[in-house]
Amino acid sequence: MGGEVVEESADPAPGGGPRASSSRPKLTVLPLIALIFFDVSGGPFGVEDSVGAGGGPLLSLLGFLLFPLLWSVPEALVTAELAAGFPANGGYVLWISSAFGPFWGFQEGLWKWASGNLDNALYPVLFLDYLHPSLSPAARAAALATITAALTFLNYRGLHIVGLSAILLAAFSLSPFLALALLALPKIQPRRWLALDLRRVNWRGYFNSMFWNLNYWDKASTLAGEVEDPTRTFPRALYGAVVLVVASYLIPLLAGTGAMDGSRTGEWTDGYFAQVGMVIGGPWLRWWIQAAAAMSNMGLFQAEMSSDSFQLLGMSEMGMLPAFFAMRSKYGTPTISILFSATGIIFLSWMSFQEILEFLNFLYALGMLLEFAAFIKLRIKKPDLHRPYKVPVGTLGVVLLCLPPAFLLILVMCLASARTFIVSGSVMLFGALLYPAIEYMKRGNWVKFISTSVPSQSSFESAQTQEQAVDEASVNLLPDRSSGKTETEDPEIDLEGVLKVE
Repeated sequence: MGGEVVEESADPAPGGGPRASSSRPKLTVLPLIALIFFDVSGGPFGVEDSVGAGGGPLLSLLGFLLFPLLWSVPEALVTAELAAGFPANGGYVLWISSAFGPFWGFQEGLWKWASGNLDNALYPVLFLDYLHPSLSPAARAAALATITAALTFLNYRGLHIVGLSAILLAAFSLSPFLALALLALPKIQPRRWLALDLRRVNWRGYFNSMFWNLNYWDKASTLAGEVEDPTRTFPRALYGAVVLVVASYLIPLLAGTGAMDGSRTGEWTDGYFAQVGMVIGGPWLRWWIQAAAAMSNMGLFQAEMSSDSFQLLGMSEMGMLPAFFAMRSKYGTPTISILFSATGIIFLSWMSFQEILEFLNFLYALGMLLEFAAFIKLRIKKPDLHRPYKVPVGTLGVVLLCLPPAFLLILVMCLASARTFIVSGSVMLFGALLYPAIEYMKRGNWVKFISTSVPSQSSFESAQTQEQAVDEASVNLLPDRSSGKTETEDPEIDLEGVLKVE
């Protein structure tokens, strides 16, 4: 388990190159935990703003205790059920298409891809800021392009390489904070954790910081087709990632805010953990934290790039995008989709951190609201859908599970600036116009599309049933007390009919 290699037989893909089933390693539990960790977090770098914007440590610590329960756990549970039920590339695009049809599936794909590219545009900039913050504009632009190209090439070389590198990068990124926590123990004064100045609270900044540091739990679902035994691997990996992410935030925050002078609350902004390391451990710990931050941004970029590119591949295989997006390299990676995502990142890297943060949060919130709605609709309209992992609650429980995160999503959207509403509205309008334009191109045979032959959910089930005779309760994040029956076939969920162009 974890780093083991699983080989499968070769089979050409419709877009060119090998399919996901070609002879090469697939992701197992440990690499997937690392990728989800980087999709969501990457370590405590960036959580410093929650202390400054929250007017002290109290709101920050409460936020990272309560937000995971109200937001992260529900999103992880929804992702576990739907990713296990639809183990194919494209992830949430497939779920939304099944629940609401291909138009809304396409909109979901556009919103989440745009949000992901905005998110990924941050990481080369942050990587450079940690290593060379004083470059000239021309040198900075050249360095950003070089870093993006180098990290993109690593993604091109194979998803299993990305997964294994994510494990190493996660270990290195978190290691200085174990040292920080141990050195801070004798200096911690618990009363400092209770500091709060309501006059200095910036609610927009606080909620955006919390939301950004705890979102994207669903992102890895877009490469479910590259995961070994996804119906069991995804729930396990999500459980492990939730624990890892929450611990990676709370332990450094408890150590830093408990050991540092409370009068320095206003200094807690991005990058302040390096100063905390300097005060608590000395120059060696500061440099270690700065190096870890730089390496973390590499892991964040790799995880986001993998998810975004395999999402485009999945949409191409569903017939939503031209066939060339599904073309794979000899390493099994989606070449054109990777290059397309990398180009978007370079164009977006000129934006400011706060602008990117608000834009990506708004678009991500739109997509998540649609995912929660699809989760509820599939439970109601398709109760006999085969669910290898099922959240152990009924219809009312599903609705109650989705209400708190939906409220948080709407709150974050309401706090957005007018500029964010305009930009996000433009993206939505573009998506609404792009879908019929692509359908027109498809009907006119302007560009080659893969014929819409998306595998039915029952075909996922039958393929998995031949290999698995395991106790499904062993993969649950929560004990499954439901008595729902297991069907051998579900004719309703054949997505070929759902996605077919009339």
